[in-house]
Amino acid sequence: MPRAGNAGAELYWERSGRGEPLLLIQGLSGTHVTWGEPFLSRLEPDFDCVVFDNRGIGNSDAVSAPFTIAELADDALAVMDAAGLETAHVLGISMGGMIAQQLALKAPERLRTLTLGCTYPGGPGSSLIAPEDAGPLLEAMGSGSLERVFKAMYTVNLSPGFRADPAHYDDFVAMASALPARQQTVQLQIQAVGGHDTQARLAEIKAPTLVIHGTEDRMIPVANGKLIASLIPGAELEIFDGVGHLFWWEQPQRSAELIRAHALGA
Repeated sequence: MPRAGNAGAELYWERSGRGEPLLLIQGLSGTHVTWGEPFLSRLEPDFDCVVFDNRGIGNSDAVSAPFTIAELADDALAVMDAAGLETAHVLGISMGGMIAQQLALKAPERLRTLTLGCTYPGGPGSSLIAPEDAGPLLEAMGSGSLERVFKAMYTVNLSPGFRADPAHYDDFVAMASALPARQQTVQLQIQAVGGHDTQARLAEIKAPTLVIHGTEDRMIPVANGKLIASLIPGAELEIFDGVGHLFWWEQPQRSAELIRAHALGA
């Protein structure tokens, strides 16, 4: 598959579908596989979808040096360049939404529209995962047991209603185990997220913006999505009642329909 070089590391990317260009940016520990077939297949009839693995993640080259969210936005631009996308609709979720914010501020001329899902602006009034949820997750990550990691991730990322169906756990494990994240890179991503703060500049974003957030999000509480939407001029806000952090995983059809309507109607 094609690869894009940036900052001494090669970034893995793929494309599928046909239509308007759409760059999809994943979150912390997520890979191109994390989008899932049920969601991506609903976008492919209308979009030329470009997905990639962030620096040090998945099939991208391993890295050991610290990086910032702004540098990850430079990586996203490198993928756009390698794919020949002068402009694109941009979808960023979680940490990927932070990258997308930086991208929209750094290179506004490259964005057709912007969709920010389950993400965080930094600054006053924003918040990340609560200590009571972060503790078990970090303990599992430090245990060396992938099974413990998958169970902890599943619990904190998905709503109780979704988790009630045992079959959903099997699908989640198949996705998460396809390309396990490197522990060192996840720590570097956590550091990068800790330094993210675009709140004071969100009013500068000119791209038509859609913000999506679930009310049962324990990784990044829904108040963050509401704050972001209030700060970006003209932004639309869609709240998924009873849905967890991985909203596109729980409701792929609704998520794809919203993104399609936003991008193609802009």
